[in-house]
Parts: sequence; structure tokens; C-alpha cells
Amino acid sequence: METWTAAQCAEAWGVRPGTWASYVSRGQAPAALAGDGPRRWSADEVRAFPRPGAGRSRAGAGDEAQALLAEMSDVAARMEELRAEQRRLLLEGRERGLEISPMAKALGISRQTAYAWLG
Repeated sequence: METWTAAQCAEAWGVRPGTWASYVSRGQAPAALAGDGPRRWSADEVRAFPRPGAGRSRAGAGDEAQALLAEMSDVAARMEELRAEQRRLLLEGRERGLEISPMAKALGISRQTAYAWLG
């Protein structure tokens, strides 16, 4: 059986050794093999274990997961449309002389966001 050091595991996953150690401590990576001496991991187990984090591959995601990702993209697009509508209403409110605080409250945004959008 091929075994790897922590540094080799980290390299295989494309992370730093400290990140690898964090994954192991949180159970997000395979446990080290039992035995005395320096800690070692089964290379096959490390290769097969689903890597957490931003770099995680979606290659194994099925049709349901792909549909969920598509739904998320649709929601994000609708949210962008709603943000644009909020900005339009904010500009219209400013033209009509409304104050920032009540407009921000009505739009569900912070005063800082309202000022930034108007700036």
C-alpha cells in the first residue's frame, strides 16, 4: 500500500500543510494510519476522499446537484434585477426630496449602502 506524508497529502489536494492538518483535525480528510512513528496516510484513501473547500470539484455531482446549481444561478440573476430596481427607486426618491434613512429602511438596505448607490 502506498502511503503519504502530510506534506504529500497537502500537495495532492493543492493546499498548504497547515490547511491539510486543519482538515484532518475537523474530520474533513482521512485519518492518519495507525502506528508508531511519523504520521502517514493511505494515498488511495486521500485520492478518494471528497475534498472540502472552495477548490472542491463538482465532477461527481449528479443531475440533481446540477439542477440545484442552475436554480441558484437563477435566484442570483433575479436578485441582481431586484437590486437594480432598488437603485432606481432610491434615485427617484432622491429626486423627489426624500431623506436617506426612510428610503433605506423601506428598501431594506443600510444607509451606507444607500449613500454608496447614490454616490
